[in-house]
Amino acid sequence: MPDPQEKTDLKNLTRDQIIAFVESLGQPAFRGRQLLAWIYRPGPPDFSAMTDLAKEFRALLTVKATISRLDDPVIQVSRDGAVKFGFPLADGHMIESVLIPEEDRNTLCVSSQVGCAMGCRFCLTGSMGFARNLETAEIVNQVCAVRDWMLAAGRGRLTNLVFMGMGEPLANLANLLDALSILTEQRGLDFAGRRITVSTCGLVPQMLELGRRTSVNLAVSLHAADDATRSRIMPVNDRFPLAELMAACRAFPRKKRQRIMFEYTLLRGINDSDSDALRLAGLLKQVPCKINLLAMNETGCGGFTSPGRDRVLRFQEILRRNGYTVFIRQSRGEDISAACGQLAGSKRARGDGKAGGSEADRS
Repeated sequence: MPDPQEKTDLKNLTRDQIIAFVESLGQPAFRGRQLLAWIYRPGPPDFSAMTDLAKEFRALLTVKATISRLDDPVIQVSRDGAVKFGFPLADGHMIESVLIPEEDRNTLCVSSQVGCAMGCRFCLTGSMGFARNLETAEIVNQVCAVRDWMLAAGRGRLTNLVFMGMGEPLANLANLLDALSILTEQRGLDFAGRRITVSTCGLVPQMLELGRRTSVNLAVSLHAADDATRSRIMPVNDRFPLAELMAACRAFPRKKRQRIMFEYTLLRGINDSDSDALRLAGLLKQVPCKINLLAMNETGCGGFTSPGRDRVLRFQEILRRNGYTVFIRQSRGEDISAACGQLAGSKRARGDGKAGGSEADRS
C-alpha cells in the first residue's frame, strides 16, 4: 500500500497519467498539459517558476509532487569522443549511459535495468547479475541529464536514443513503454519514434507488444544463426529458439521501408566461420533487415576473443554477396570501458572517478 504522504514523482507519469493526477487534485485537465510542458524544460525543476499555473496550485504541487533528476554523475571522456555517465541512484546502485557523438548525430545509449538477468556469456553487464528494473523516471532522467550536460557544454543536442545500455529493455516493458511515451510526447522530450531504437536479446511476446504499441525501431541481438551455438552463448534461446524468434521478426509491425537491425558480435572460433555467415544469410531471408557486425571486445568476459579484422571483412563480404546491407560497427569508448558489452555499473560513484564497465555503442 503506497504511503499517502509520499510525494508523486511526476517524471514517472505519462501525459494521460499527469492529467489524471491533476484532476485528482481538483484541477482541470488542461493544467496537466501545462504542467507536462514545464517538467521537461532544461535545468533544475522549480514549481515556483511555473508562472502560467495558479499560485495556489503551485503551492499544492510542492506538497503533493516532486520532479526527480539524476545529479552528480561520474563523467569519463574517451579519446574517440564518447562520453560515459555514471549516475548514482537513490538506493546506492549506479547505472551508466554513453553519449556517442558523430558528424551527423548525437546518440545516447540508455540503460533500462540495474544489471541484467539474461546471462549472455560475452557481456560484462550480464556477468554482474540482476538487481532491479529502472523506474520510468530513472530511464527518462538519463536523457534529461545528458541533454542538460550537452547544453551547458555547448555540445549541441541529442538526436538519437538507443536502448542498448545496461539490462534487457523488454524485460522492463511496462516502464519502458511509459518512458517511450514521455520521450516521444511533444510536450515531453519530443523525439520522433524513428530516432529511437530498442534492442532485445529476443523476448518474443514483448517484441510483438512493443511493435503494436510504439513506432520505434527494433534491434535484435542475434549473435548466432543456429540454436546450438546461440543457446551456448545466449541462454534466452532456450526459451525462444530461432524459429520462434524469426517468426516474431517477420510479424513485427513495421512502417514502410522500416527494417529490423540484427546485431551480430563475432567470437573467434564460435560464430565467425564462412558457414556461419551462410547460415545467417539463410536464416534472415524474408525479414526486411540490416546487419551490424562487431568484433568481440577483449574484455576477458566468458573467455571469448576477437576474430580479427580480416575475418570480420570476410563475414561481411559473404553476407553482402547474399544481398544484405551489412555494417561493421567500430566500437567506441573502449579506453573508458564504454564499448558494447562493457557496462557494469560500478558503485564507485564518488571518490576515484571511475564508473566501471559499459555497453555503449549499438547506435
